[in-house]
Amino acid sequence: MANTRETKLVLLSRNIFPATGAEPFDGFVAVEGSKIAAVGPQAEAAPWMEGARVLDLGDRVVTPGFTDVHTFFSGWVLRSLGVDFTDVHSDREGVEKLRAWREGRPADAPLFGHCWQPDQFEITREGLLDEAFPDVPVVVFTFDRDNCWMNQAAKDRYGFTPEACYAEKIWRMMPEYLSQPEMAEKYQEYARMLNERGVTTIKEMTFDDYYGFMDVMERLEREDALTVRVSMMSQPVGRGIDIPHGIAMRERFQGDFLRFTGYNRMTDRGIPSFLGELNEPYKSRPDIKVLVPVEWELIEAETLEADKNGFRYSLHCQGDGAVRHTVDLFDRCEKVDGRLKNRHAITDLEYTSPDDLERFGAMGGITEVYAQIQSLDRKQDVLDMIDRQLGGDRGKNYWNRRKMWDSGICVSCGTDLPLLIPDIPEAITCGCGGFFADGESYNEQNMLTVAEMLTAWTRNGQYNCYNEDRLGTLEAGKLADIAVLDRNVFAMPLKDVKQAKVCLTISDGRVVYENL
Repeated sequence: MANTRETKLVLLSRNIFPATGAEPFDGFVAVEGSKIAAVGPQAEAAPWMEGARVLDLGDRVVTPGFTDVHTFFSGWVLRSLGVDFTDVHSDREGVEKLRAWREGRPADAPLFGHCWQPDQFEITREGLLDEAFPDVPVVVFTFDRDNCWMNQAAKDRYGFTPEACYAEKIWRMMPEYLSQPEMAEKYQEYARMLNERGVTTIKEMTFDDYYGFMDVMERLEREDALTVRVSMMSQPVGRGIDIPHGIAMRERFQGDFLRFTGYNRMTDRGIPSFLGELNEPYKSRPDIKVLVPVEWELIEAETLEADKNGFRYSLHCQGDGAVRHTVDLFDRCEKVDGRLKNRHAITDLEYTSPDDLERFGAMGGITEVYAQIQSLDRKQDVLDMIDRQLGGDRGKNYWNRRKMWDSGICVSCGTDLPLLIPDIPEAITCGCGGFFADGESYNEQNMLTVAEMLTAWTRNGQYNCYNEDRLGTLEAGKLADIAVLDRNVFAMPLKDVKQAKVCLTISDGRVVYENL
């Protein structure tokens, strides 16, 4: 069943988690149309059940719909863009596949592909791709998008190389693939993937003016075809911050599913490659605190300009030096009663100083953490890196979500999708138990409780998106965005919670995913 709105729907469960601060309780949630009509103990459910579809969910956990506050459709779609190279094992096969795909397309249209596997791909003749397509750009990405097979025409036109093909580098290519006729359908596929994971709201990074793709999203909203609410954030890459564009988009998008709320930018990058900005020098390079200086002058000017115009700015920081610099910057922004007027946020926060977290909490700051991030690595590999780059006891401040929460920061969760695909049970295993891919844990004292983690994914995420008046908690009168987990994650060992799955998702009162 998908995309059906029941006239009346009642969910019964022994684990209603309202995300209001109350404990999970044995109760019901009644939905009428697009809104929650009532929430209460099961003893009071009977009047709402008359004429309704009733789902008795046992001890499954009923929560508000989940909010992923850091996503990139423009990156996710590269996983399925153009020709599928999964079973292509040589340049000759690849050229033939591309030629076949080109048939029926405009002669000057660029050619794209996905799932290239360089370790299983034979180059029979250097330059074959250029010979076959001398004038048309060709780019075929690996599944994780960190490498690509491309011709010289693509390098000349788009200005990136296989060695540097991450999102901020490929922006010149985005207008060409986002304008492909299949993109509207792919956005709906994207939304279905998110719905299957209980996600009903995202904060989406749109790059500059999104190169015309906002028109597609506006059409989908007009057709009532969106099942994920989108808070759009422009990330300047091709040019600096565009305030007139932001003002126009803020006025243009004021519906139930599309809003424009601000801007997003990278500051520093990874600590393993010396690109994270530290307060103290690297252990393995005591001559530096960051290898490539961050463009702080530009970032400061843009942040203050955004703040002056009533926009929020999310700044992505990995090192404690970058976090400190950003807290100092946000402290210069407009405040009301000592708290930030605009909801500026810091994303990632891999390594932080507790003092800076306290300062950020005092000004009402928001953090966007990647709770699942430990699922990508083995514990010993991370500990070796921390010892090599930081040394001493500096690792104790890695992924310190406990300090964020206790300092009064609004902790919300993102995935940097497609770096990670939202999996809230896995986020609980990692972000509450501190577990890595190999089942080993680390810094358990820095982790959140299960209730706090679910609150971060629900109420706090909606606060981050300026939606707290209409979404984020299970309360009468709020919009009916609801997710159901297939088992009682409050009663399971944290190591095992990742085995749980979403079994029901409701968006705006519509059942958009059901696997009960």
